[in-house]
Order: sequence, then structure tokens, then C-alpha cells
Amino acid sequence: MPRIGVTGHVILASGTAELIYACLARHLKPYAPAGLHGITCLADGADQLFARAVLALHGTFEVIIPATDYRQRAVEQDNRAAFDELLAQASAVSYMPYPESGREAYMAASEELLSRCDLLVAVWDGQPSTVLGDTADVVRAARARQLPVTVLWPSGARRGRPAGWRSPVDPTAR
Repeated sequence: MPRIGVTGHVILASGTAELIYACLARHLKPYAPAGLHGITCLADGADQLFARAVLALHGTFEVIIPATDYRQRAVEQDNRAAFDELLAQASAVSYMPYPESGREAYMAASEELLSRCDLLVAVWDGQPSTVLGDTADVVRAARARQLPVTVLWPSGARRGRPAGWRSPVDPTAR
């Protein structure tokens, strides 16, 4: 049974979650008969969609939490119920040795994820990272380890913008 890790975008445009979930379910389905097992950091977006697809295929998943304050500091209020629901269904939960969430903790959790998996699914639009620990960084780290990487980005998928985002060029743009 291969252990499949996930990395991917957190902020998705309207309608994109459904496209990504369907794509993940199709991709993971062939692994289900052998006992599908996923590894995720359970961030909003791609990670949680992956966990739901694994569960729908009667698989199991483990969670790597980047820091002890992750739920309070990094999980948005409107995502906490979904986060808690999925966390309760994990077969195992481990915490990285970071007291505070931040880019270093996120990348360390991703590195730990890579050390535990046999292959990586990246829900990624192919764009470079803008800050440490973004999806592109995790893909680059997996490839440096010669870990097989499958990139999924279905037709019509788009990244979104965080609430309250304003363009640095046009402060009225959303």
C-alpha cells in the first residue's frame, strides 16, 4: 500500500473546490483496493479536499500539524469546524516541535510529510512560490528527494484571494 502525501493551494476561487475534489477522487480511486493511506497537514483547500477524498474511498489518513498553536493561529474561524471534523477522523496526529505557526514550521511539516510518503500529489497551478513553504517549494523538495510527484490542476480551476485582499496596484480591486 503506497503512502500518498498531499500539498496544494489553500485559497481557491469559487467553484474550484468541486473540480479539485473530483480530480483527487479520480486520481486516488485506483489506490483504494490496496488500502489507501494519505498524509496531510490538513490546511484548508487542497489538503482538506484530499482528506475527504481519501475518506470517501474508505481509506485512512494521518495528519502532521506544523505547530502547537496551529489551530488557534492559522486555521480561519470559518474553517475550524471542518478542520476539527477531519482531525477527529485521522488515524494518527503528530505535531512538529514548533510552538508558533509560521513559514518555517509549515515547511518543516511538509518536509516531514515527504519523509513519510511514497509519492506526492500536488494540487498546484505550476506557479512559483512567493513565500517559504508554498506548494512550489514542497514540489521542489519532493523532486530533490526523487519522490514521485503527480501534479493535479483540473481545467477551469483557479486560485482565489484571501478575504480583504487588495491589489498593490489598485487598492479597490478584489
